[in-house]
Formats: sequence, C-alpha cells, structure tokens
Amino acid sequence: MIRKCLQLVVVASLGISSIALQAKNGFDLSNASIPLREIKRGGPAKDGIVALTNPAMIEATETSILPSAPLLGVVVNGQARAYPVAYLNIHEVINDAVGAQHYAVTFCPLCGSGLVFATNVADSGQHLNFGVSGLLYNSDLLMYDRNTDSLWSQLEGTAVSGPLVGTVLATLPVVHTTWAHWQQRHPDTLVMAGDKRFRRLYRSDPYPGYTSNRRLLFAVKHKAPGTYHPKEPVLGIQFDGQAQAYPFVELRRAGLAEHAVTLAGRSFTVRWDADSETAWAEDAQGNPMTATRAFWFAWYAFHPDTHVYSAPDRN
Repeated sequence: MIRKCLQLVVVASLGISSIALQAKNGFDLSNASIPLREIKRGGPAKDGIVALTNPAMIEATETSILPSAPLLGVVVNGQARAYPVAYLNIHEVINDAVGAQHYAVTFCPLCGSGLVFATNVADSGQHLNFGVSGLLYNSDLLMYDRNTDSLWSQLEGTAVSGPLVGTVLATLPVVHTTWAHWQQRHPDTLVMAGDKRFRRLYRSDPYPGYTSNRRLLFAVKHKAPGTYHPKEPVLGIQFDGQAQAYPFVELRRAGLAEHAVTLAGRSFTVRWDADSETAWAEDAQGNPMTATRAFWFAWYAFHPDTHVYSAPDRN
C-alpha cells in the first residue's frame, strides 16, 4: 500500500512561484527532490506516449504472440497475467486491476526495466492512475499520476515532485521472461490484447539497434564500470539499503539453476532458466520476491554501491 494517503491539493494561482512556472512538459518541479538539471526531456510531450487503462485480456489460446516473445508476467490475487514487451515498448505504462487490487505495469525501453506497482491508496478507496510524462531521470522513465500530477521515478518507485513527493509505491513481484516460459509456469494465464489503434506500432522497434549499442542516449549520474556491456541484463535485488546485481552473462557462465543468497540478513534464492534466459528470486518459502531486471548501466546508475555476483571458477 502507498505509505502516504492521497490528498486532493488545490494550488491557488497567486501562490505559484516563478520556479514553478519554469516547469518541464507542464509539470511543477518547484519541490523536486532530485536536481532539476538531471530531469531531462525524452522527446515526447506529456502523454505523447499513450498509457492504457484496463486493456482487454484474452485467453492464452487466443494470442498470436510467438513462444520467444518477451513479456512481463505478474500474479495478482491468484490470477496470472502477461503483458508483451512489444506492447509495453509503445505504451510504457498499463493501468490494470484484478478485483479490488489496482496496479500499474511499467516498462522503460531505455533501461530495459519492468516493474509493477500496487496503486491502491491506503484506507481511501481510491487508486492512482499513471501516465507517461515525457521526462527522464537517469535515463529512466518518469511517470506521473493523473490524480495530483506528481512525478514518479520508475526504478525508485518514489514520487520525486508534486504533492506526493517522497511517497513510495509498493511493488509486486514480476518476471521478465518469454511467452513459452510464462505459459509453462502459468497455463491458465491471461494475456494483454493489443489496442487496435496501435497495431502498426506494435510491429516496430522504437529503438532499433539500441540494445546492442554501447552508447547511452541520455547521461546518468553514476556511470557503470566497463566490466559488462552497458545493456547487459542484470537481475537486481535490494534490501535495507543493500543491493546485489546478477549479470546474465555470469548466470549463464555459472550454469546453475539456483543460487542461495543472503543479503542484509535475508536468505533467498535466485533462480535461472537457461532455455528462456530468465532470472527471478524466491524467498525461503518459495514465494516470488520483488526483483528488477534492468540493463547494467541503469541498475548501477541508481545503485552505485551494488554488489555484483560473479560465477564461481569451475576449473
């Protein structure tokens, strides 16, 4: 649940400062918790990238996506749902719900990061609805809630400006995997059906060649060491201010299906499926845990003190 209750805020026009009038993409940044110079325009205007709300969901037998198609898979209130990356590349934010549980599926193509946030507001009966601001922080998506126009850092899950500044969203466990792997684990899953208005865009790559290119399109505060390709996928986990990254190249080299881990006094398991190149984390009872798949440069930009897993020497 969100840590601070949503408040309806009315700002008197006479109280708007000159700093607030220097907003980017129409957002008031006068109380931003991050340096204004680090908030970049990504190109599109506010809502230039169209977020969706309550998209149509279809049965697994109705979808035409390929077995190798990447997606974000989440289980909410016992119901498995899959959101293809081909759709998320175009929308970046999907607002959805299962029963009374509202949530936002978010994806930043520049950081390769997919996170799912619970959006119910504690003890209010309300929920946040998110859109795409067109702004970036550390090359990462800054989304905004349409309730208060507050800006939120995707990889931090925290409001960085506006009436809800400092509020932290609860995350839901998500797996970035392939359709074949997700369907094998969750045969009763539903799949997001694309919006017909964007059918042509779903067949295109908005950033052709970006993943293989070492160049970043936007500067980040902490530049990752060149140990790995900047776009190398990693599974990132953090507890109590401590962070650990599992580069896929190291998991591939280790060739192990599971890795027992202790971080900040908590024991859990990182699992690796070599066929689908999927990594995820489970707690000591086998329950899915919150973990973030992202590009190496993006994880490091937000976690410069991260520990990094290295495959054991098998010689």
